[in-house]
Amino acid sequence: MASESGKLWGGRFVGTVDPIMEKFNSSITYDRHLWEADVQGSKAYSRGLEKAGLLTKAEMDQILHGLDKVAEEWAQGTFKLNPNDEDIHTANERRLKELIGETAGKLHTGRSRNDQVVTDLRLWMRQNCSMLSALLCELIRTMVDRAEAERDVLFPGYTHLQRAQPIRWSHWILSGAIAGNPLGVDRELLRAELDFGAITLNSMDATSERDFVAEFLFWASLCMTHLSRMAEDLILYGTKEFSFVQLSDAYSTGSSLMPQKKNPDSLELIRSKAGRVFGRCAGLLMTLKGLPSTYNKDLQEDKEAVFEVSDTMSAVLQVATGVISTLQIHRENMGRALSPDMLATDLAYYLVRKGMPFRQAHEASGKAVFMAETKGVALNQLSLQELQTISPLFSGDVSHVWDYGHSVEQYEALGGTARSSVDWQIGQLRALLRAQQTESPPHASPK
Repeated sequence: MASESGKLWGGRFVGTVDPIMEKFNSSITYDRHLWEADVQGSKAYSRGLEKAGLLTKAEMDQILHGLDKVAEEWAQGTFKLNPNDEDIHTANERRLKELIGETAGKLHTGRSRNDQVVTDLRLWMRQNCSMLSALLCELIRTMVDRAEAERDVLFPGYTHLQRAQPIRWSHWILSGAIAGNPLGVDRELLRAELDFGAITLNSMDATSERDFVAEFLFWASLCMTHLSRMAEDLILYGTKEFSFVQLSDAYSTGSSLMPQKKNPDSLELIRSKAGRVFGRCAGLLMTLKGLPSTYNKDLQEDKEAVFEVSDTMSAVLQVATGVISTLQIHRENMGRALSPDMLATDLAYYLVRKGMPFRQAHEASGKAVFMAETKGVALNQLSLQELQTISPLFSGDVSHVWDYGHSVEQYEALGGTARSSVDWQIGQLRALLRAQQTESPPHASPK
């Protein structure tokens, strides 16, 4: 098992490790998150050793009982770390030896910490990703509920932060060990014990491959990018200049100097966390890019990234759900923000329906906008005679163009902002949520 120094690897070395190096090398401060996965993996491995004839049934039962006691101490918060516990694997095996004696040393037969760390991390991430998936589904469900309840609310859509065309509020809401084991341990048994979909195909790749970590960090980065942009929109919509929405006091703070302030700190923090998550993703990719084959200590960096990003995503998704569920909308202000100039594209479509090519219709509509600006009137206040100086195709039915509801309803293609399309989007998302709930494994619910 461990040498006199307490290190699993200490037999080759004499003397002591420099204290600074000791701290630099240690990962127990953060990989203690893996205690449950480490115990689970060790219990499975002990069964594999017993099947291979490397443990007696009595020895396996002794190890399993001891590991249950280790898990109980972690769960109750009574597990005491030792200064020589450089990682979770050392800590658990050291405690197991204290509980059951020398039999504990047999658990490490044919097994390296490199095997343990990647197996533990996969087990932990599988459960944690299920939890995050449940939180993400709750956010989506909250957004769909609001989209369905408020689908008749119209407000401006923006491009370049300029008012563009009328859209539905609901449409915005709906818009992320090197050579293997030589001792006959049955890897298929371990796979079944730990409920993995398949065994890793290559022993050199097994301990060094971190694609699953990179994919998680990339998903988190992309999800945070979308959440950050949503937060930015809501920050703008909540300003006095817009006054489209108002955050609940539960997700706002005040100013220590200016009593009138109500700051959208929840949204600003969501926006800021995107940089932290993206940085962790980029950092791991930079770590991976220069590594030679098989395990290298550089890979110790993966766990800090995963744990931090997981905690960040959990907090962000829950806060975002709270923000969306308690958000007030000011329907009247949204309606007042709609202006006839936003219907300039509709005016062009009107001419297209009269047979004019779109490029010409676009130019004619632009001339109408310029005429209205020159006269200092709204676009819909131009007389029919004035419009006919631009094109003889304008007739009395042009008045139908100045209806915001009609404007929104014409975009009925799937994915558009018409009510039928928004209803379709809501239906699709509800079906997705039902499918996700059906497919989720038993350990998918948040702790």
